[in-house]
Amino acid sequence: MSNTLKTTFLLALMTALVLWIGQALGGQQGMVIALVMAAVMNVGSWWFSDRIVLTMYRARELSQADAPELWATVHELALSAGMPMPRLYLVPSESPNAFATGRSPSHAAVAVTEGILRLLNRQELRGVLAHELSHVKNRDTLISAIAATLAGVILMVARMAQFAALFGGRRDDRQGASGLELLVMVIVAPLAAMLIQMAVSRSREYQADATGAQISHGPHDLASALEKIATASGRIPLPAGPATAHLWIVNPLRGSWIGNLFSTHPPVEERVRRLRAMAY
Repeated sequence: MSNTLKTTFLLALMTALVLWIGQALGGQQGMVIALVMAAVMNVGSWWFSDRIVLTMYRARELSQADAPELWATVHELALSAGMPMPRLYLVPSESPNAFATGRSPSHAAVAVTEGILRLLNRQELRGVLAHELSHVKNRDTLISAIAATLAGVILMVARMAQFAALFGGRRDDRQGASGLELLVMVIVAPLAAMLIQMAVSRSREYQADATGAQISHGPHDLASALEKIATASGRIPLPAGPATAHLWIVNPLRGSWIGNLFSTHPPVEERVRRLRAMAY
């Protein structure tokens, strides 16, 4: 419940930021255009997200005959979660990781790398798969699309404000935006939107951990899996880009503490601590 409330608050905060920028600019027509453009782009990417990301990572669909044990585990977890059986995919990479994608539970896909199948035991893998099914069950792809749409609006309007400032654009027939307002719209607002979007993603990871542990009845197994994946993926990096890093169960990107501020994932140590606390 706390993660759900946090996500709702962050999305509301981002919406308020959008409305403030619109009021500061005073150009409702331009605001509507930016909103429509951002919505079309992000809804399109959400609708076709499964095809895009699976093709990007050269994932191969697995039938029940290809991986009977894996298929049976996912089928059992899907039944436990009260959702349809998702499609299964194998990513040709030795780096251990997994992700889920798809616009709804009936159009979902779960992908695992070759490396994670070799690294984890059956119970740990079961915990990872439950986590990924939780993303689908909680409709995190839709929440991510909403956050991306709002962030896209803020970025577009910030660029409009920058363009207007360079060419003497005015908020209305009486006055132009103040220098402080322009500074906030051009620099501060996009940065704030990005930080809020990352915070939404981190909140959804915590929620998927909690829901996954409930589905699998094994918080210790998921915690152990996260520790193993984090250690091994540091030795065997996954060639993933920032645009898709949020999909994976463990962040495939490595950076400094400044980079961690913009991370789409919470620290593995904190995730493990919360999971182990669930068992008591």
